[in-house]
Amino acid sequence: MESIIKLILVIILSYLIGSIPSAVIISKRFFGFDIRDKGSGNMGSTNAFRVLGWKWGLIVQVFDILKGVIAVLVIAEFVGKDINLGNYTWFQDSTIVKWIAGLSAVCGHIWSAFVNFKGGKGINTAAGMLVAIAPVDVSIAVGIFILAVIFSGYISLGSISAAFAFPSSLFVRYNLFHVDIPGYSILIYFSIILSLILIFAHRKNIIRLLKGTENRFTKLQLIKCKTTSTA
Repeated sequence: MESIIKLILVIILSYLIGSIPSAVIISKRFFGFDIRDKGSGNMGSTNAFRVLGWKWGLIVQVFDILKGVIAVLVIAEFVGKDINLGNYTWFQDSTIVKWIAGLSAVCGHIWSAFVNFKGGKGINTAAGMLVAIAPVDVSIAVGIFILAVIFSGYISLGSISAAFAFPSSLFVRYNLFHVDIPGYSILIYFSIILSLILIFAHRKNIIRLLKGTENRFTKLQLIKCKTTSTA
């Protein structure tokens, strides 16, 4: 019973941390307007970069990343310490608790309790939790994100690509290259769940990408592919 109470507390605290609307707070406090009324209407860092400028956008991004880090390294580590979920080893229990905390923070960012359950897309908060859990694989996902943005100029496409890349990296490294990834059997399932949540949060972006109406950051598109046709 004590473990269940602790786990519920971890979920609630992580969700509330993730729910903190960094972009909304900063836009109201320093600019006098709600960022949800500008640009794409989203409170994520992408819209913050577009509306508030790169300095404030970077601050929003750092805060959103920290929400995931705090959920995993602070709330899961201290509030969730010694939670017994009936697994064979303490490592498996602690890994599950960290993932639950991280996913709760991501859900808090996407469906924030402080702004009528409408938030950002969760990529930065997810990156924060993943850095604290699987730094190698999140580094690969970040690399895929950067390449996608450099070639396309679409932040959303980079985010979706990274969401696919993380569980794919775990799968390939473990099954094809036989890299010893502690807790892989737990990590792979949770990573797939996280990936699906992030892709679902980007469903409107996917529709706009297919229609060709998605906002493009042309300054970030450093490599432009030209196609030529011959008669």
